[in-house]
Amino acid sequence: MKILVTGGTGFVGSHAVEALCRAGHQVRLFARSAQRVERMQKARGLPSLELRLGDMGDADAVAAALDGCEAVLHAAASVEIGRTRRVFESNLAGSHNVIGGALERKLDPVLYVSSVTTMFPPRGPVFGPDEPVASLSSDYGRSKSETERWVRQLQAEGAPVVSVYPPGVYGPDDPGPSSTMKGLRDRVRIGFIMTSGGNGCVDVRDLAAVLAAAVEAGRGPRRYVAGGHFLPWAEEADLCEEILGRPVRRLPGPQLLLRGVGHAVDLLQRLLPSFDYPLTHEAALIFTQFVPCDSSRTVKELGVEFRPVRETLTDALRWLVEAGEISPQLAPALTASAAD
Repeated sequence: MKILVTGGTGFVGSHAVEALCRAGHQVRLFARSAQRVERMQKARGLPSLELRLGDMGDADAVAAALDGCEAVLHAAASVEIGRTRRVFESNLAGSHNVIGGALERKLDPVLYVSSVTTMFPPRGPVFGPDEPVASLSSDYGRSKSETERWVRQLQAEGAPVVSVYPPGVYGPDDPGPSSTMKGLRDRVRIGFIMTSGGNGCVDVRDLAAVLAAAVEAGRGPRRYVAGGHFLPWAEEADLCEEILGRPVRRLPGPQLLLRGVGHAVDLLQRLLPSFDYPLTHEAALIFTQFVPCDSSRTVKELGVEFRPVRETLTDALRWLVEAGEISPQLAPALTASAAD
């Protein structure tokens, strides 16, 4: 099947391109930079891929890229912390151009990489694929939740849109690094906050396998959670200590304190729109109230199993050391194993 992929030079998208190629699909990339595509292909050891240059906000460029394809994977999104109206407008317009254009051309399936956070806060003890869409406050969050509402309207009308909901995505070979990998890096560097909630963690390679397995025409609208594993923050700190081979710093983080800091950050961002700090009030709520994910439908229908979280975090931390994001002195066990 010939598939157009947006976001193919990013963390999720680049691994998905590799998985699609391995599955025998013909991939056409829609990207803004030929140089980034070339670097991605070299890093993944992929053959030369068909490329269309353009921005997802350009409806004509998107339309030209969709012509001749049979399916699409929309994994592109602008991600910025804070109140950045351009992120909201860019993501919303891009999704409408790609998904809407694909449906006009009767492409099937139309895969969309959403997020578990579009259903936050949780209504119960787990996130399932059919939870109602929430209203997020950040411009990035609003762009995802607004797109999710529109996508669900399309699905209700029978459109062959397949939504995939990951939590935090971790693993090796992150060209960013992405926000979740930066978060892991900073926890290792600065400390793990001991509070309620925990970390939903899916391996990027498993998420790519889910996306590749979902490429099947004629099955109509579907929704899948790619939840991986859930670790309370103390358990993540314990596991990282074992992987790194050293104690990690643990910082007390009462819910009220974290949310108070988030409110202060929100205020600063209203006064200074360029102020970029990740602990917004929305982020604090997600950080302290996150729950496990129910991926049973994904496993049953797509046959994708999630690898052990120890393997995911080991490979993610090793890559952060190799990429120079974490000092080798902070990971003596990984450094020693590499030397062996």
